Amino acid sequence: MQPSQHVINVRAASRADQPQLLELNNSAVPAVNALSVERFAHLLAQSIWVGVAERAGEPVGFLLALDQNAVYDSLNFRFFHARFDRFAYVDRVVVAPDAQSAGVGSALYAALFAAADAYPVTACEVNIKPSNPGSLRFHERLGFTAVGEQDTERGTKRVRLLVRSINASFRSLR
Repeated sequence: MQPSQHVINVRAASRADQPQLLELNNSAVPAVNALSVERFAHLLAQSIWVGVAERAGEPVGFLLALDQNAVYDSLNFRFFHARFDRFAYVDRVVVAPDAQSAGVGSALYAALFAAADAYPVTACEVNIKPSNPGSLRFHERLGFTAVGEQDTERGTKRVRLLVRSINASFRSLR
């Protein structure tokens, strides 16, 4: 491989990316929930930021974030909405299997942190049932800490709810 094929570039998503991103998303189940075209379009319309990671010009991952103003029925989103006045909620991070452990997730989060500096808290959840220990370690390395756990999908999943403060002066609880 040429060295340039290892370089990860992150850019804002465009409407033209939607089919490839949806395919990436649905190939990552059960790490993320499967989405219909309509549901994915709704999330994109609600998002404050969607970043696409590319390697050699091809999408190899994406991150979709919402803020506290989103109209979203996710139990995990509602957990953060009830506790934080202002936040960037990472609804999903998806990395293609052949691009995992290549810095894609770190590049996506770095771009989000730079783009969402007006949001004092970045919030997300990681599956602990089914277990996703790699994702948990990754988020802990980025400075996320646990603020709770909850069962979802009628008890078939359990998630650990995580936050990362962008600055130390935020007021976290309503």
